[in-house]
Amino acid sequence: MTTESTAESADGPAAEPAAERRTWLMILAWVWVGVPFAYGVYELFLKLTQLFSG
Repeated sequence: MTTESTAESADGPAAEPAAERRTWLMILAWVWVGVPFAYGVYELFLKLTQLFSG
């Protein structure tokens, strides 16, 4: 029981900044992929309207 409490206290404060950095990295990765994807979908709809409107 004492080994759990020491392991828990050792991981708690030290793991928090790494988790925060990982969160920002995940946000950046989704933006890096999501923005070009959204632009591509937007362009697709523009081309579809040109194609089907005559």
